[in-house]
Amino acid sequence: MTKYMALPNNIIHHMRFPKFLSIVSDEFGQDCAEIFEGLLQHGRLSLNQNMDRYKDKHKASGENSSATNVVRENFGKLAQARYIERCPAHEPFLEPLEEGAKKRAKSKIADATQTLEARSLAAATPMESQRFLVEEDTLIGGALEDNKKSSITDIVGEKRKLEPETESWATNDHKEILWRVNFEELVRRLRHKSCVSRVTERVDSVAGIVLSAIFEASRKEETSVKTEKTVPLLLETIYEEAMKTEEGRSLTLERVRAALVQLGCELPTIGIDETYSIDLKKIIFQAQAQEVESIVLKKYGREAYRIFRLLSERERRIETDKISSTTFVEKKDALKILFQLWKDDYLNLERVGNEAQKMEIMLWELNKRSVWEQVLDDMYHAALNLKLRLVHELDHAQDLLKGKSLKEGDEAANMRKKAHDKWKVLEASFMILDDAIMLFHDF
Repeated sequence: MTKYMALPNNIIHHMRFPKFLSIVSDEFGQDCAEIFEGLLQHGRLSLNQNMDRYKDKHKASGENSSATNVVRENFGKLAQARYIERCPAHEPFLEPLEEGAKKRAKSKIADATQTLEARSLAAATPMESQRFLVEEDTLIGGALEDNKKSSITDIVGEKRKLEPETESWATNDHKEILWRVNFEELVRRLRHKSCVSRVTERVDSVAGIVLSAIFEASRKEETSVKTEKTVPLLLETIYEEAMKTEEGRSLTLERVRAALVQLGCELPTIGIDETYSIDLKKIIFQAQAQEVESIVLKKYGREAYRIFRLLSERERRIETDKISSTTFVEKKDALKILFQLWKDDYLNLERVGNEAQKMEIMLWELNKRSVWEQVLDDMYHAALNLKLRLVHELDHAQDLLKGKSLKEGDEAANMRKKAHDKWKVLEASFMILDDAIMLFHDF
């Protein structure tokens, strides 16, 4: 089978624009979503460019007078939520390595951060304290007075070199700070929503509320998208965060503690601090396993589904007789299914000789890496086919509409409606498929 490589990040992010917009719109409203949409479409913009864009869009509606305040307020919300970030320096200035650093670079144990590429990335990337900072000078824009000019590079302690025509960070001459979408944070939020949805479905709504509260309380503590465990939090902190939501106001402290146990947390020993941490890796794996099990059910049948699920849950080698008795499948049929799954690289097989009984024992184990790669590869194939079908339907509808005369207005409108309905169905299918792709690739 031909394997498809993962699509480039810029193409994947473009396909997920509706999901990203939905996150911002649900959290902050339509005005904030409009500003965010501009950054999605143009890649990077300054605050003043966002203001100009917003004013042009709302000029006809008479809202131009309050546009500045609206953009400032919502821009600050986006930066505080880390949905947008400052762009890296266009052409960072690298200071010469110190003598000690040169010696270390020549040694066999030289750190990888001493390479030119790593140093350039480090110099271009804004410090974490400045990455999401919307300062007063960026809100005002334009030239600053000498007594108010305090460039970011002075704070960071590094000099930035900038060509005159480039809009980026500057040292001597003030330039507007450019902003871009922080896709990493958005994917993290999608991961949180997916975990909450899976927990609500598998456990109950209270467990989903508690997990959502944990995500909100530890939001700024996560350093990567694929965090395996949440930051340890006090029970009181989780309870207070849950109480902030309308659904969690009726919860008691004991009910929150019980939900944490349902989520797999062990009750801590008696002590001053009662902290809890959720195993997100386990939640993601269970969701992935559920998707794979549904594929096995459709492809191989219900008996194969029971066998595969047993091996997936146990996560260890199991002999044939044990598999047959546990899944209530005849040994002959079980062997046939097991060999078929092994042939398709779904299982690993280990043959062990039993000298006492002079027979061979076959031990079966889930080949997780191979199965997950096959499933993701099939999803890429399906996504490509859906995209091609979307383009085909759009081209076909345009060709048909071009061939219609003005007298056939009703028929053309009917065709346009049918094409639109078909497009919506295909697009919805693609979004569902993309959710599954994110589960295996991004989460």
